[in-house]
Amino acid sequence: MRALIITRTNDNESVEFVARALAKRGAKAFRLDTDRFPTEVRAKIRIENDGASARLESASDAIDTSEIAGAWHRRLEIGGKIPTTMDKRLRMPSIEESRRVLFGLLASLTCPVVDRWRVLRHAEQKQLQLEIARKVGLEIPRTLVTNDPAAVREFWDACRGQVITKMMTGFAVMEEGREKVVFTTPLKEADLGALDQLSLCPMTFQEKLEKALELRVTIVGERVFAASIDSSQMERSKTDWRREGLALLSSWKPYALPAEVEKGLLGLMDAFALNYGAIDVIVTPEGKHVFLEVNPAGEFFWLERESGMPISEAIADVMLGRAKGRTGPAAPPPRSGP
Repeated sequence: MRALIITRTNDNESVEFVARALAKRGAKAFRLDTDRFPTEVRAKIRIENDGASARLESASDAIDTSEIAGAWHRRLEIGGKIPTTMDKRLRMPSIEESRRVLFGLLASLTCPVVDRWRVLRHAEQKQLQLEIARKVGLEIPRTLVTNDPAAVREFWDACRGQVITKMMTGFAVMEEGREKVVFTTPLKEADLGALDQLSLCPMTFQEKLEKALELRVTIVGERVFAASIDSSQMERSKTDWRREGLALLSSWKPYALPAEVEKGLLGLMDAFALNYGAIDVIVTPEGKHVFLEVNPAGEFFWLERESGMPISEAIADVMLGRAKGRTGPAAPPPRSGP
């Protein structure tokens, strides 16, 4: 039995976790490092009147798509090893053609996939996440997405100056050869004078909530793994625990979600037809559980490594059809009202 892991060469240990879980279930994983396509990985796709076939070949392994019992869509970097010295007028079309070929092959898979590209793209829309979360009964923070400075000032007043800013995507800038991630940041009154820059890039503004705990809730199929951290224990992590992510690794603890919150989060996953999601939640001092976002292909490796949560085992089970998964197309947003 074979399984397909769709990733890239510089991915982390989560790939090995899932590969081992698959091996325990009798499935040998083919690791598709997408940055090695088309320079090192070969694809052979035949479509004829009497049938179709597709085969992937790397330096050390090969697989026919007809053999694949399940797939995990982890990371993409198609064409990443096409030389940057190549003429840009040719390099970009080469990357685009490579993307179309590989996406076509992956779209033709008939096995369970955690998760299909079209589902991931639909589910990563953060505004839609908040809309659906609200409609399935989850608490959400007051949120403004805008490029209008006046709207931000009104929001600032409505929230009594308790506002944070964030980006819709995992955003980073390169400075002196180092990648610097743009984290969630408190909005200061002095920043209100620089809002004209919104004409170049809209931003997301949310009410700043007091935190008792931050939660990472990882859902795989119908299994829910919740962990908590007190991010206030370090000054730099108070607004965004990721600022001190390495230092806080050993501070994560298992957390028992209230039944109604778990039900709402599973409803959110159902609405998006997502089999895997890494969800961020705030617990306020009053005990409210406030949904922030779901990361359709978010990280989990540190939770498994530090706390022993069998997340990779759950992924392998859904991949191979041993556990119930969501197989339908991404659902439209639920309608409000009667």
